[in-house]
Amino acid sequence: MDFDNDLNACAALVERGDPERFRTVMAAPVAARAKLFPLYAFNVEVARAPWVTAEPMIAEMRLQWWRDALEEIATGVSARRHEVVTPLVDVLSANTAKMLDELIAVRRRDIYKDAFEDEAHFTNYIDQTAGHLMVAATRSLGAAEEDVVRDAAFGAGIAAWLRAVPQLEAAKRVPLLDGRAEAVQDLAAGALRRLQKARASKAKISKAASVAMWPVVGADQLLKQVVRDPMSVAEGRLDARPKPLIWAAMFGRW
Repeated sequence: MDFDNDLNACAALVERGDPERFRTVMAAPVAARAKLFPLYAFNVEVARAPWVTAEPMIAEMRLQWWRDALEEIATGVSARRHEVVTPLVDVLSANTAKMLDELIAVRRRDIYKDAFEDEAHFTNYIDQTAGHLMVAATRSLGAAEEDVVRDAAFGAGIAAWLRAVPQLEAAKRVPLLDGRAEAVQDLAAGALRRLQKARASKAKISKAASVAMWPVVGADQLLKQVVRDPMSVAEGRLDARPKPLIWAAMFGRW
């Protein structure tokens, strides 16, 4: 399969903005890359929109642009010409486009410095960012039990969030409901349980869709590190080394 200019642009966006997911896509079959690169490029653009300007109104407008683009895809009208939006048309169903609109909506929180309201608010944020993205990715490739996907995505999402805590705090954000070591340890342990639950049901993820689960690789090791040493989060000592994808690529393991 030859990549056109749009897919190459999507790949470049992901390589710059999300190098870990870029590695997982490059380890995937070529046909899967054409589905995953537009999705992950979309996620890069949306995730960074709240951070590229100090003006909340401009950030809101950037996110609204993407919501409008998804609405065009969901309603079947002629979608705007754009290097990410154009290939997304061939990846997203109407229902998935509507689901990803929720991902954008919840990203509005990143524009402001408000703390999470409660545990439900925090859990919903992780589920509608990491969870929605992984569900969209698996849907684009093959059959997958959504509950299993969401459990795995929650584990990986919490791992990534904990690794980002020092940067978020430096940006004057309040990333955790409770920053005490015991609370951080409990958060990591709960996320690890959900990831292990998902792995126990991996037979419910088809071989084709399992490629979209590869961003989970290595999340369990990081979560276990936090359970052993919760202060590693605040002190920025979490192991950020890339994990090998060879076993995932060869045997479909995640």
